[in-house]
Amino acid sequence: MKSIYFDNNATTPVDPLVCDAMLPYLKERFGNPSSPHRFGQSAKEGITMARDNVSALIGCHPERLVFTSSGTESNNTAIWCAVLANPDKKHIISSQVEHHSVIRLLEFLQKHGYDIQLLSVDQQGELDLEELGRSIGERTALVSLMGANNETGVIWPIKEIGEIVKSKGVLFQSDAVQMPGKVPLDMKEIPVDYLSISSHKIHGPKGAGAIYVRRGVPFSPLIFGGRQEKDRRAGTENVPAIVGFGKAAELALSHLQRGVDARLKTMRDYLENQIKTKIPEVKINGAGQPRLPNTLNAGFRYASSEAMVQEFDEKCIAISAHAACETGTVEPSHVLRAMGIEEDYIYGTLRISLSRFNTIEEVEVFLNILPLIVQKSRQLFPM
Repeated sequence: MKSIYFDNNATTPVDPLVCDAMLPYLKERFGNPSSPHRFGQSAKEGITMARDNVSALIGCHPERLVFTSSGTESNNTAIWCAVLANPDKKHIISSQVEHHSVIRLLEFLQKHGYDIQLLSVDQQGELDLEELGRSIGERTALVSLMGANNETGVIWPIKEIGEIVKSKGVLFQSDAVQMPGKVPLDMKEIPVDYLSISSHKIHGPKGAGAIYVRRGVPFSPLIFGGRQEKDRRAGTENVPAIVGFGKAAELALSHLQRGVDARLKTMRDYLENQIKTKIPEVKINGAGQPRLPNTLNAGFRYASSEAMVQEFDEKCIAISAHAACETGTVEPSHVLRAMGIEEDYIYGTLRISLSRFNTIEEVEVFLNILPLIVQKSRQLFPM
């Protein structure tokens, strides 16, 4: 059977054009970009071009970007920047549905004397912005809230959130890893101080990410050593991955301008409607909120996520139950727990995330198989 990949929120296949752009930097343009000779300067030119392309994707000046190894490193860097800039402020606000790269660092800080406040969400994944406003005080060092959830696809109004946070004079960081290429972003319009993005979510290679740093906000390097990235991140740059990131950003912006978000939403909505038509007792998590156009999170009553994912894998279809960083645990997603999803549904959840390489024919193949897999799983699940 032809393989079908519906797990694009975990990672995306690298666009062949991205591979082509990277190859010269693995071969003849192999120089160290800090070297003054032509080999080094050729590599440096690749980084400069990539910075221009990535900054265009999120609507910021190229100098505001710092290249990192991943969205995880970007999130960690931003949080540490805020902590080190305000050592007397021990209150940090985040949410119960953040990525583990945020939550686990906050757990570490809590063990070292920080007051960590995780805002709750309702059953649709919506954040209470009035609660956010009430929670910010004189001791608050940072508000860290994601732009779009990696499991449900629920999008939060980061512009409105930023306005609330900045009106209180507090730093605001956002994990926006899932957003580029799916929804328009313009840092000139969004009052965020630090914003994290990643290459491998937009058909680029793994091992490259970036953090947007607004002009004038405090910044402390997470990694010390050489003077790369204008003294903001030491270490010889991963030039091929950064170049690939840049090409992926260029392509993502081009496809977004040509309406890839509308095409993905049409395909996702068709998939969602067919699931609700074909299968009884199904809950679409986050359906009442704005969502990423490619993301569908469905809970099937009295089913087993683990069994369904395995069955699909045997039929060469890749989907997931939750975030890739949680793979290996049979426990339900912390995101769905925070949303208060009922026990009958929470153990039978599938996350289906599409990309521009997916087709309606693949969706039809999935829909033909899904009812039988759900039925088989329900027979195994103890009611």
